[in-house]
Amino acid sequence: GKASLGPEVAVLLCDVGDAGSLAAVARQTRLVLNCVGPYRFFGEPVVEACVENGASCIDISGEPQFLEGMYLKYNEKAAEKGVYVIGSCGFDSIPADMGVLYTRDKLKGTLTAVESFLTVKSGPEGSCIHDGTWKSAVYGLADQDNLRKLRKKIGYAPVPVVGAKLKRRGLVFYNQEFKEYSIPFMGSDASVVKRSQRYLYTELKETPVQYGAYANIGGLGSVIKLMFAGVLFLLLVKFSFGRKLLTKYPEFFSAGRFTKRGPTQKQMDGTSFTMTFFGEGYSEGQDPQNGKPNVKICTEVKGPEPGYVATPIAMVQAAISLLEDAACLPKKGGVYSPGAAFSKTKLIHRLNKRGVEFSVISKPEV
Repeated sequence: GKASLGPEVAVLLCDVGDAGSLAAVARQTRLVLNCVGPYRFFGEPVVEACVENGASCIDISGEPQFLEGMYLKYNEKAAEKGVYVIGSCGFDSIPADMGVLYTRDKLKGTLTAVESFLTVKSGPEGSCIHDGTWKSAVYGLADQDNLRKLRKKIGYAPVPVVGAKLKRRGLVFYNQEFKEYSIPFMGSDASVVKRSQRYLYTELKETPVQYGAYANIGGLGSVIKLMFAGVLFLLLVKFSFGRKLLTKYPEFFSAGRFTKRGPTQKQMDGTSFTMTFFGEGYSEGQDPQNGKPNVKICTEVKGPEPGYVATPIAMVQAAISLLEDAACLPKKGGVYSPGAAFSKTKLIHRLNKRGVEFSVISKPEV
């Protein structure tokens, strides 16, 4: 019922420290795209203003504590108001969350488990990420205990394991498929996918998919460097003095991966990602509760530089899906993960047209 977008786009100023300015912006729109993190510091005032003033809101957060905290605090009110609050609509975690759903939909039968492996390739200029993401990781790891308490408070319904139980891999392992070493992916993908699968199981009675997220890191030299940096990071993150050091000198402690400047245009142009999904399940007519999985599938999502090129593509296409595929969204408003919100929409089709491409790599026979 709000006015359609005119030929000119105005610039509206608002500040997360000024609730009135946020409310004024939320009252003028159907949807706010919130790009300002770390969300644990700047995210909630935007969500609150949107929910109170009847605007939907999406973000690109990769911070489970913020995402799940917003669910606990605002899910019921958003449902009452009929607005959608959808977190992690960037590289965290649309490729993973929608990739699992794409893999499920392409398997003839019942998909019961998926592992994803992320590979990021950079050109001669290398790649780096702005230190806002680094800060989110520092404060997120320091606050793990509170995340566990938050999840207890929410009281998530357990998701049943269907089919053979997916084995957890080690902290570092040699990956035969890629001929390099892999580690568990440290982002929010696993927690976001689990939330989506829980929703699809409890609300839509769909078979839940087990999920493991990993990243490929290269040869033995990369493993040694990463282990040294990881131990140092985990030691420092426990103490306020250590956290100050980490956030003040991100470039030093991340071996140049995170900087206060962010990537150059050349670095962004030379960087791309591929996320490969290995799924297993049971052929049509086969009971997933009996016997071993008897069918496999391999899919992938690939796209341009993840943080500054793929993320805005994913966020804007998620926003368009929210506005234009309204009939395919969950029936009532609330706080959702991307897979829960967009599983019935044309989001994957939209992403494919914009350069974040979903495809089937192999479909072995039963």
